[in-house]
Amino acid sequence: MKDLLGKALLDFQTNNNPENVITETTISEADEMSIAYMFRDFNEMPKLEKQALKLSKGKILDIGCGAGSHALYLKEKGFKVLPIDISENAIETCRLRGLENAEVLDILELKDQKFDTILLLMNGTGIFGKLNKVAQYLNHLKELLNEGGQILIDSSDLIYMFDEDEDGGKWIPMHADYYGELVFNLSYKGENEEPFDWLYLDYNTLQNACIANDLNCELILEGENFDYLARITK
Repeated sequence: MKDLLGKALLDFQTNNNPENVITETTISEADEMSIAYMFRDFNEMPKLEKQALKLSKGKILDIGCGAGSHALYLKEKGFKVLPIDISENAIETCRLRGLENAEVLDILELKDQKFDTILLLMNGTGIFGKLNKVAQYLNHLKELLNEGGQILIDSSDLIYMFDEDEDGGKWIPMHADYYGELVFNLSYKGENEEPFDWLYLDYNTLQNACIANDLNCELILEGENFDYLARITK
């Protein structure tokens, strides 16, 4: 991994001629992603993220923290929060913004700690990568929860992205085992990142995966664009 998204974040933070990132997926054409958006404050966040932050409690783990906007808000509210990301540049960005305890860490390598709230936001199911890895991640996350703890996770049902045929069914190209499994391509300042898997999970599929792994799942809030926030508990 070249860590180009992290490089863009660090360039923005240090005012090093930042540019927007170009993203492309198996079902969408090249599109610009605003790096400034990753540095938004609470008032600029979508309602799903605001609700997740309002529901956060106790000791908090922020997985895939990016530029640290969620963790910063929670820290300012007096919470003890651990921001983690696999991107070294993103973590450097977080530290420059005042999150000194931010760590470069893959969630599957985090052991021997317990949290009251685990946050997976900005399509939190993305890090699962593929549908067949969801159980592995859910069971690992369950081990990191204190009694009475919660996982707050958001995603989107991508079914709206696909064309309908004449009888109202959806025309889904068979590039994956599940229509929410995408491959992302990302470029920054003319460099291309290695393609990576990214999973969008519809709520029913997430709920069924939770039930199959002895977890409770409830729908907290739905957004305007087939997106949702869910709470998972033991």
